[in-house]
Amino acid sequence: MSDFKAFLLRGNLVDTAVGIVIGLAFAAVITAFVGDLITPLIAAIGGTADFSALSFTINKSHFLYGAFLNALISFVVIAAVLFYFIVKPVNALMSRRKTGPPEAATTRECPECLSEIPVAARLCAFCTVEVA
Repeated sequence: MSDFKAFLLRGNLVDTAVGIVIGLAFAAVITAFVGDLITPLIAAIGGTADFSALSFTINKSHFLYGAFLNALISFVVIAAVLFYFIVKPVNALMSRRKTGPPEAATTRECPECLSEIPVAARLCAFCTVEVA
C-alpha cells in the first residue's frame, strides 16, 4: 500500500494529471470560441457553416463526406486560432522577457573553407587547414 501511495504522490504523475485537466479545459475554451464566434463568421462570409448533409451513395453504401469536411474545416480553423491567438502572442511575450546572458558560441567558421568547426579545434575537419 505504501508503494501505491508513493506512486500516486509522485511529482510527475500529479504534474501530468494537472496538465491533462488544464489541457482539456483549454481545448473546451478553444472549441467554444471557434464554434460560437469563428464558424458563424465564416458562415456569414461563405454562406453555410454546416456541410454534414452532403453525401453520396454507391451500391447502397451511404458516404457522409460532409461530416468529414466539417471535421477538416474545424481542425484547420482551430489550428489557425491557436497559432495566431495563442502561439504567436506567447512567443512574442517570451522573446521580450528573455533576459538571460547571450549564449557563448560553440562553433566558429573556418577561414579557409567557411565550414562550421568547434571553437577548440586546431585543424579544420573539412579542409585540414590549421586554424589559429
